[in-house]
Amino acid sequence: MDLNTIWFLLVGVLIVGYAILDGFDLGAGVISLFLRDPREKRLCMKAIAPVWDGNEVWLLTAGGALFAAFPPVYAAVFSGFYIAFVLLLVALIFRAVSLEFYGKVDSVRWHYAWGWAFGLGSLVAAILFGVAFGNILRGLPIDSKGEFTGTFLGLLNPYALSVGVLGLAMFIMHGGAYLALKTDGELRERMHSWAMGGWAALAVLYIPVTFFTLTTSPFLFEKLSQNMLFYLALIPLLVSIPCVPAALTGRRYGRAFVASAATIASMIAMAGISLYPMLVPSRLYPSFSLTIYNASSTPLTLKVMFIIAAVGVPVMLVYTAYVYRVFRGTVRHSDEGY
Repeated sequence: MDLNTIWFLLVGVLIVGYAILDGFDLGAGVISLFLRDPREKRLCMKAIAPVWDGNEVWLLTAGGALFAAFPPVYAAVFSGFYIAFVLLLVALIFRAVSLEFYGKVDSVRWHYAWGWAFGLGSLVAAILFGVAFGNILRGLPIDSKGEFTGTFLGLLNPYALSVGVLGLAMFIMHGGAYLALKTDGELRERMHSWAMGGWAALAVLYIPVTFFTLTTSPFLFEKLSQNMLFYLALIPLLVSIPCVPAALTGRRYGRAFVASAATIASMIAMAGISLYPMLVPSRLYPSFSLTIYNASSTPLTLKVMFIIAAVGVPVMLVYTAYVYRVFRGTVRHSDEGY
Protein backbone atom coordinates (compact mmCIF):
# COMPACT_ATOMS: atom_id res chain seq x y z
CA MET A 1 0.00 0.00 0.00
CA ASP A 2 1.50 3.36 -1.04
CA LEU A 3 1.46 6.60 0.96
CA ASN A 4 -1.21 8.12 -1.29
CA THR A 5 -3.63 5.32 -0.40
CA ILE A 6 -2.71 5.54 3.28
CA TRP A 7 -3.60 9.23 3.27
CA PHE A 8 -6.85 8.50 1.44
CA LEU A 9 -7.70 6.07 4.26
CA LEU A 10 -6.59 8.52 6.95
CA VAL A 11 -8.75 11.34 5.60
CA GLY A 12 -11.65 8.87 5.34
CA VAL A 13 -11.18 7.76 8.96
CA LEU A 14 -11.23 11.38 10.11
CA ILE A 15 -14.45 12.06 8.17
CA VAL A 16 -16.06 8.92 9.63
CA GLY A 17 -14.93 9.97 13.11
CA TYR A 18 -16.46 13.41 12.63
CA ALA A 19 -19.75 12.03 11.25
CA ILE A 20 -20.11 9.64 14.21
CA LEU A 21 -19.04 12.01 16.99
CA ASP A 22 -20.42 15.34 15.80
CA GLY A 23 -23.34 13.56 14.11
CA PHE A 24 -25.08 12.79 17.39
CA ASP A 25 -24.73 16.29 18.78
CA LEU A 26 -26.03 17.77 15.50
CA GLY A 27 -28.95 15.33 15.74
CA ALA A 28 -29.52 16.32 19.37
CA GLY A 29 -29.65 19.96 18.32
CA VAL A 30 -32.21 19.26 15.58
CA ILE A 31 -34.38 17.30 18.02
CA SER A 32 -34.21 20.17 20.53
CA LEU A 33 -36.13 22.35 18.03
CA PHE A 34 -39.22 20.27 18.80
CA LEU A 35 -38.92 20.34 22.59
CA ARG A 36 -41.24 22.92 24.17
CA ASP A 37 -40.00 22.73 27.76
CA PRO A 38 -36.88 24.94 28.27
CA ARG A 39 -35.68 22.49 30.92
CA GLU A 40 -35.65 19.70 28.34
CA LYS A 41 -33.77 21.86 25.83
CA ARG A 42 -31.23 22.54 28.52
CA LEU A 43 -30.86 18.82 29.18
CA CYS A 44 -30.12 18.28 25.48
CA MET A 45 -27.39 20.90 25.70
CA LYS A 46 -25.99 19.45 28.92
CA ALA A 47 -25.82 16.01 27.29
CA ILE A 48 -23.47 17.24 24.55
CA ALA A 49 -21.83 20.26 26.20
CA PRO A 50 -18.70 18.46 27.52
CA VAL A 51 -17.92 16.76 24.20
CA TRP A 52 -19.16 18.86 21.26
CA ASP A 53 -16.00 20.95 20.86
CA GLY A 54 -13.79 17.86 20.97
CA ASN A 55 -16.02 16.26 18.34
CA GLU A 56 -15.48 19.13 15.94
CA VAL A 57 -11.70 18.73 16.23
CA TRP A 58 -12.17 15.76 13.89
CA LEU A 59 -13.55 18.08 11.19
CA LEU A 60 -10.67 20.52 11.61
CA THR A 61 -8.16 17.68 11.51
CA ALA A 62 -9.76 16.24 8.36
CA GLY A 63 -9.50 19.67 6.69
CA GLY A 64 -5.87 19.99 7.78
CA ALA A 65 -5.03 16.50 6.52
CA LEU A 66 -6.66 17.26 3.18
CA PHE A 67 -4.68 20.48 2.88
CA ALA A 68 -1.38 18.77 3.70
CA ALA A 69 -1.80 15.61 1.63
CA PHE A 70 -3.94 16.77 -1.31
CA PRO A 71 -3.66 20.59 -1.67
CA PRO A 72 -5.31 20.81 -5.15
CA VAL A 73 -8.35 18.98 -3.73
CA TYR A 74 -8.44 21.34 -0.75
CA ALA A 75 -8.26 24.34 -3.10
CA ALA A 76 -10.96 23.07 -5.47
CA VAL A 77 -13.39 21.97 -2.75
CA PHE A 78 -13.00 25.01 -0.53
CA SER A 79 -13.32 27.45 -3.44
CA GLY A 80 -16.34 25.58 -4.82
CA PHE A 81 -18.03 25.28 -1.43
CA TYR A 82 -16.99 28.74 -0.25
CA ILE A 83 -20.48 30.11 0.46
CA ALA A 84 -21.58 26.76 1.90
CA PHE A 85 -18.57 26.73 4.24
CA VAL A 86 -19.32 30.29 5.37
CA LEU A 87 -22.89 29.21 6.17
CA LEU A 88 -21.54 26.16 7.98
CA LEU A 89 -19.16 28.33 9.98
CA VAL A 90 -21.96 30.72 10.97
CA ALA A 91 -24.16 27.76 11.98
CA LEU A 92 -21.40 26.22 14.11
CA ILE A 93 -20.65 29.58 15.75
CA PHE A 94 -24.32 30.03 16.67
CA ARG A 95 -24.34 26.51 18.17
CA ALA A 96 -21.23 27.21 20.21
CA VAL A 97 -22.43 30.60 21.48
CA SER A 98 -25.91 29.30 22.33
CA LEU A 99 -24.39 26.45 24.37
CA GLU A 100 -22.43 29.00 26.39
CA PHE A 101 -25.16 31.65 26.73
CA TYR A 102 -28.35 29.62 27.20
CA GLY A 103 -28.10 29.23 30.96
CA LYS A 104 -26.51 32.59 31.74
CA VAL A 105 -29.74 34.61 32.15
CA ASP A 106 -32.96 33.43 33.78
CA SER A 107 -35.32 34.84 31.15
CA VAL A 108 -37.93 33.13 28.96
CA ARG A 109 -37.07 35.28 25.93
CA TRP A 110 -33.38 34.65 26.43
CA HIS A 111 -33.89 30.88 26.54
CA TYR A 112 -36.26 31.03 23.56
CA ALA A 113 -33.77 32.95 21.38
CA TRP A 114 -30.70 30.86 22.19
CA GLY A 115 -32.69 27.62 22.06
CA TRP A 116 -33.69 28.41 18.49
CA ALA A 117 -30.13 29.48 17.63
CA PHE A 118 -28.85 26.13 18.91
CA GLY A 119 -31.47 24.12 17.01
CA LEU A 120 -31.28 26.01 13.70
CA GLY A 121 -27.48 26.02 13.78
CA SER A 122 -27.54 22.25 14.21
CA LEU A 123 -30.12 21.81 11.43
CA VAL A 124 -28.19 23.90 8.89
CA ALA A 125 -24.89 22.17 9.70
CA ALA A 126 -26.47 18.69 9.44
CA ILE A 127 -28.04 19.41 6.03
CA LEU A 128 -24.92 21.11 4.64
CA PHE A 129 -22.80 18.10 5.57
CA GLY A 130 -25.05 15.80 3.55
CA VAL A 131 -25.37 18.22 0.61
CA ALA A 132 -21.59 18.60 0.40
CA PHE A 133 -21.17 14.83 0.48
CA GLY A 134 -23.83 14.43 -2.23
CA ASN A 135 -22.04 16.88 -4.50
CA ILE A 136 -18.76 14.98 -4.14
CA LEU A 137 -20.55 11.74 -5.09
CA ARG A 138 -22.24 13.49 -8.02
CA GLY A 139 -18.99 15.08 -9.17
CA LEU A 140 -18.05 18.74 -9.37
CA PRO A 141 -17.49 20.89 -12.47
CA ILE A 142 -13.69 20.62 -12.35
CA ASP A 143 -11.77 21.80 -15.43
CA SER A 144 -8.45 20.63 -16.85
CA LYS A 145 -6.58 22.89 -14.40
CA GLY A 146 -8.34 21.30 -11.43
CA GLU A 147 -10.38 24.46 -10.77
CA PHE A 148 -14.05 24.63 -9.78
CA THR A 149 -16.13 26.28 -12.54
CA GLY A 150 -19.64 26.01 -11.07
CA THR A 151 -21.81 28.22 -8.86
CA PHE A 152 -23.27 27.98 -5.37
CA LEU A 153 -26.80 27.46 -6.73
CA GLY A 154 -25.47 24.58 -8.84
CA LEU A 155 -24.58 22.79 -5.61
CA LEU A 156 -28.25 22.82 -4.59
CA ASN A 157 -29.18 20.17 -7.16
CA PRO A 158 -31.89 17.54 -6.49
CA TYR A 159 -29.43 14.70 -5.96
CA ALA A 160 -27.28 16.55 -3.42
CA LEU A 161 -30.40 17.74 -1.58
CA SER A 162 -31.70 14.16 -1.42
CA VAL A 163 -28.39 13.08 0.17
CA GLY A 164 -28.76 16.02 2.54
CA VAL A 165 -32.19 14.79 3.67
CA LEU A 166 -30.83 11.24 4.06
CA GLY A 167 -27.97 12.58 6.16
CA LEU A 168 -30.40 14.56 8.31
CA ALA A 169 -32.42 11.38 9.01
CA MET A 170 -29.19 9.58 9.89
CA PHE A 171 -28.12 12.27 12.36
CA ILE A 172 -31.57 12.38 13.99
CA MET A 173 -31.41 8.60 14.49
CA HIS A 174 -27.94 8.93 15.96
CA GLY A 175 -28.82 11.92 18.14
CA GLY A 176 -31.99 10.26 19.41
CA ALA A 177 -30.06 7.12 20.40
CA TYR A 178 -27.45 9.22 22.21
CA LEU A 179 -30.05 11.29 24.10
CA ALA A 180 -31.97 8.14 25.05
CA LEU A 181 -28.70 6.89 26.53
CA LYS A 182 -28.05 10.13 28.43
CA THR A 183 -31.55 10.87 29.79
CA ASP A 184 -34.24 9.05 31.75
CA GLY A 185 -37.96 9.12 32.47
CA GLU A 186 -40.45 10.68 30.08
CA LEU A 187 -37.76 12.51 28.09
CA ARG A 188 -35.97 9.22 27.43
CA GLU A 189 -39.19 7.78 26.00
CA ARG A 190 -39.49 10.70 23.60
CA MET A 191 -35.85 10.35 22.56
CA HIS A 192 -36.58 6.67 21.99
CA SER A 193 -39.34 7.69 19.56
CA TRP A 194 -37.06 10.20 17.80
CA ALA A 195 -34.34 7.58 17.32
CA MET A 196 -36.88 5.12 15.95
CA GLY A 197 -38.37 7.78 13.66
CA GLY A 198 -34.94 8.77 12.35
CA TRP A 199 -34.14 5.13 11.66
CA ALA A 200 -37.46 4.64 9.80
CA ALA A 201 -36.80 7.70 7.64
CA LEU A 202 -33.29 6.46 6.90
CA ALA A 203 -34.55 2.98 5.97
CA VAL A 204 -37.25 4.38 3.68
CA LEU A 205 -34.95 6.89 1.96
CA TYR A 206 -31.88 4.70 1.57
CA ILE A 207 -33.08 2.60 -1.41
CA PRO A 208 -34.45 5.49 -3.56
CA VAL A 209 -31.36 7.61 -2.85
CA THR A 210 -29.14 4.65 -3.80
CA PHE A 211 -31.10 4.28 -7.05
CA PHE A 212 -30.76 8.04 -7.59
CA THR A 213 -26.99 7.64 -7.13
CA LEU A 214 -26.94 4.86 -9.71
CA THR A 215 -28.62 7.07 -12.32
CA THR A 216 -26.69 10.25 -11.42
CA SER A 217 -23.18 8.83 -10.95
CA PRO A 218 -22.98 5.42 -12.67
CA PHE A 219 -19.16 5.62 -12.61
CA LEU A 220 -19.29 4.92 -8.86
CA PHE A 221 -20.63 1.42 -9.54
CA GLU A 222 -18.12 0.42 -12.24
CA LYS A 223 -16.29 -2.76 -11.18
CA LEU A 224 -17.74 -2.34 -7.68
CA SER A 225 -19.12 -5.89 -7.64
CA GLN A 226 -15.55 -7.19 -8.16
CA ASN A 227 -14.17 -5.26 -5.21
CA MET A 228 -14.02 -7.38 -2.03
CA LEU A 229 -13.67 -4.24 0.12
CA PHE A 230 -17.15 -3.23 -0.99
CA TYR A 231 -18.61 -6.36 0.60
CA LEU A 232 -16.55 -5.80 3.76
CA ALA A 233 -18.41 -2.49 4.13
CA LEU A 234 -21.78 -3.75 2.88
CA ILE A 235 -22.04 -6.63 5.38
CA PRO A 236 -21.67 -4.40 8.49
CA LEU A 237 -24.27 -2.05 6.97
CA LEU A 238 -26.78 -4.87 6.42
CA VAL A 239 -26.17 -6.09 9.98
CA SER A 240 -26.17 -2.73 11.75
CA ILE A 241 -29.29 -1.21 10.16
CA PRO A 242 -31.75 -3.77 11.63
CA CYS A 243 -29.79 -3.82 14.90
CA VAL A 244 -30.76 -0.20 15.62
CA PRO A 245 -34.54 -0.78 16.02
CA ALA A 246 -33.91 -4.17 17.66
CA ALA A 247 -31.73 -2.56 20.33
CA LEU A 248 -34.17 0.35 20.78
CA THR A 249 -37.09 -2.06 21.22
CA GLY A 250 -35.11 -3.91 23.89
CA ARG A 251 -34.30 -0.59 25.60
CA ARG A 252 -30.59 -1.28 25.11
CA TYR A 253 -29.61 2.25 24.18
CA GLY A 254 -25.87 1.72 24.34
CA ARG A 255 -26.17 -1.01 21.71
CA ALA A 256 -28.50 1.16 19.64
CA PHE A 257 -25.90 3.95 19.65
CA VAL A 258 -23.12 1.56 18.61
CA ALA A 259 -25.30 0.11 15.82
CA SER A 260 -26.15 3.62 14.66
CA ALA A 261 -22.44 4.53 14.61
CA ALA A 262 -21.67 1.35 12.63
CA THR A 263 -24.38 2.28 10.11
CA ILE A 264 -22.82 5.71 9.58
CA ALA A 265 -19.29 4.28 9.27
CA SER A 266 -20.42 1.61 6.78
CA MET A 267 -22.28 4.07 4.57
CA ILE A 268 -19.32 6.47 4.37
CA ALA A 269 -16.90 3.55 3.82
CA MET A 270 -18.99 2.30 0.89
CA ALA A 271 -18.93 5.78 -0.63
CA GLY A 272 -15.16 6.00 -0.18
CA ILE A 273 -14.61 2.60 -1.80
CA SER A 274 -16.78 3.67 -4.74
CA LEU A 275 -14.75 6.86 -5.20
CA TYR A 276 -11.24 5.38 -4.85
CA PRO A 277 -8.78 6.47 -6.24
CA MET A 278 -10.76 9.63 -7.04
CA LEU A 279 -11.15 12.31 -4.40
CA VAL A 280 -13.24 14.73 -6.47
CA PRO A 281 -14.79 13.37 -9.69
CA SER A 282 -15.14 15.86 -12.55
CA ARG A 283 -18.53 16.16 -14.20
CA LEU A 284 -16.97 17.92 -17.21
CA TYR A 285 -14.64 15.12 -18.26
CA PRO A 286 -13.50 12.04 -16.31
CA SER A 287 -9.80 12.67 -16.93
CA PHE A 288 -10.12 16.05 -15.17
CA SER A 289 -10.97 14.30 -11.90
CA LEU A 290 -8.71 14.90 -8.92
CA THR A 291 -7.25 11.62 -7.66
CA ILE A 292 -4.89 10.57 -4.91
CA TYR A 293 -2.09 10.53 -7.49
CA ASN A 294 -2.54 13.66 -9.62
CA ALA A 295 -3.54 15.85 -6.64
CA SER A 296 -1.13 14.74 -3.92
CA SER A 297 1.75 16.49 -2.21
CA THR A 298 5.32 15.33 -2.78
CA PRO A 299 6.31 11.89 -1.44
CA LEU A 300 8.53 13.58 1.16
CA THR A 301 5.61 15.70 2.41
CA LEU A 302 3.35 12.66 2.63
CA LYS A 303 6.04 10.78 4.56
CA VAL A 304 6.69 13.60 7.06
CA MET A 305 2.97 14.21 7.57
CA PHE A 306 2.42 10.49 8.11
CA ILE A 307 4.96 10.49 10.94
CA ILE A 308 3.18 13.48 12.52
CA ALA A 309 -0.21 11.77 12.11
CA ALA A 310 1.14 8.52 13.62
CA VAL A 311 1.84 10.51 16.81
CA GLY A 312 -1.09 12.93 16.77
CA VAL A 313 -4.02 10.66 15.94
CA PRO A 314 -3.46 8.25 18.88
CA VAL A 315 -3.26 11.26 21.21
CA MET A 316 -6.57 12.53 19.83
CA LEU A 317 -8.15 9.09 20.31
CA VAL A 318 -6.93 8.84 23.91
CA TYR A 319 -8.18 12.36 24.69
CA THR A 320 -11.59 11.59 23.16
CA ALA A 321 -11.93 8.33 25.09
CA TYR A 322 -10.91 10.05 28.35
CA VAL A 323 -13.48 12.85 27.95
CA TYR A 324 -16.30 10.40 27.25
CA ARG A 325 -15.30 8.31 30.26
CA VAL A 326 -15.22 11.31 32.60
CA PHE A 327 -18.64 12.57 31.48
CA ARG A 328 -20.37 9.19 31.20
CA GLY A 329 -23.80 8.60 32.75
CA THR A 330 -27.16 10.35 32.52
CA VAL A 331 -27.65 14.12 32.79
CA ARG A 332 -29.95 15.68 35.40
CA HIS A 333 -31.73 18.97 35.94
CA SER A 334 -29.67 21.41 37.97
CA ASP A 335 -28.75 25.08 37.93
CA GLU A 336 -25.08 24.26 37.59
CA GLY A 337 -23.23 24.03 34.30
CA TYR A 338 -24.93 24.60 30.98
